[in-house]
Amino acid sequence: MKTRSAITFGPLTVGLSLLMLGGTVAATAVSTIAAASARAQSRAEKEARTEAAAAQQALRAGRFAEAIGHAERAVGDQPDAAEYRMILGQSYLKAGRFASARDAFADTLTLAQGNGKAALNLALAQIATGDWAGARTTLDANAATIPVSDRGLAIALAGDPATAVEMLGAAARGPEADAKVRQNYALSLALAGRWREAQAVVAMDVAPADVSRRILDWSTFSRPSSASDQVATLLGVTPAVDPGLPVALALNGAARGGTTALAKAEQPIDSYMPGQVGAEPAAPSAPVAVAEVAAAPTQQVAAVGPTIAGVVFAERKEVVQALPVAYAKAPTKRGSVAERIAVASSGAAPRAASAFPEPRAPMRGGFVVQLGAYDTAGVAHDAWTRVTRRYAGFASHTPQGMTVSRGGKQFYRLSVGGFARADAVSMCQQYRSRGGACFVRAGAGDQVAMWAKGRELASR
Repeated sequence: MKTRSAITFGPLTVGLSLLMLGGTVAATAVSTIAAASARAQSRAEKEARTEAAAAQQALRAGRFAEAIGHAERAVGDQPDAAEYRMILGQSYLKAGRFASARDAFADTLTLAQGNGKAALNLALAQIATGDWAGARTTLDANAATIPVSDRGLAIALAGDPATAVEMLGAAARGPEADAKVRQNYALSLALAGRWREAQAVVAMDVAPADVSRRILDWSTFSRPSSASDQVATLLGVTPAVDPGLPVALALNGAARGGTTALAKAEQPIDSYMPGQVGAEPAAPSAPVAVAEVAAAPTQQVAAVGPTIAGVVFAERKEVVQALPVAYAKAPTKRGSVAERIAVASSGAAPRAASAFPEPRAPMRGGFVVQLGAYDTAGVAHDAWTRVTRRYAGFASHTPQGMTVSRGGKQFYRLSVGGFARADAVSMCQQYRSRGGACFVRAGAGDQVAMWAKGRELASR
């Protein structure tokens, strides 16, 4: 998937409000002021065009820092020109400054609603910054203007490979399907864990000798180490430290009275939704929030987004002080024959075989650790896979889920539990210390997750 050049829009005309005074002198003064303002406006437009052209030339030459400088000056001269903000977003994107790119493309979409290229790039920047729920909202709101081949793969990267497979599968079987559609379909299959099918689709357009190599590359691609890795790989860019979009260049949408084509994300459910923007990290010593069944909605926990299907999101680096973990007293094991001989000859006391005894099993109870609420059970399944990779302590437990409604929309709530309160708090704290996000609440009818029901019956 590649970034595309901006659609050209003519600069919007800024009206001049002049104080109307009576008399010939006043009329002459107004005319003089208007002429001067028009000349200033003309100069600003000319300078903006020059800077924008220089930015595009620098982009083509791979001088991204230089492109950013020119594009920022173009936007400063003509803040209402959508095409200049598009160039600015592309400059940030190629420089690996994903947060700034996100803001620039959002402003572009506000000024030029229906710009599918801006919407796609905005979604990619949102994915790279960990806002995968926001990315899916953007893709859904602009579905009519984004080609299905691009939108499908973006949906897979935004945490819903099952939907992407369904969408791209239909497109790949169509009469107008090309190699791009098929290969995006294959990559979505891979991100959904359907590797055999992915390999078969890859072979339709790739030489037999190269099929295994591509699958191997995708295997690495599906296990990123940060939120931006996959988007950066697809775009061929290197993520960079991002100071953010300059405040002076921010679009003041309220003053224009316009509306943006970027739909707002739904309010969080159960006080935690993946990819929630604007959540503040918990203080290092803050305890895990515990919600009671009959209590009001719990205090929101910092949303360090979940990870799913080989796509990692929202690395907001939450720092949590770990709670003490109770350990069972492990029996001291005798060392090997060589160790006993060495001890006997030196007179030193024998050492325990392990300095870190295994923790005791959590006690049963009525509390659960909630890990998030997702659009579908399929998205929650992928999230569970990534959660257990991040914190192995959950892997030995059965995931739980249930469908809940909020604001006329349904979500699938993911949890793990049946623990005593202290053990649930301890497990949540351990998960948070590894960069995850969760909170503890009393059980509320949580059932075995849909995808785990077969495994649960087989283990009985």
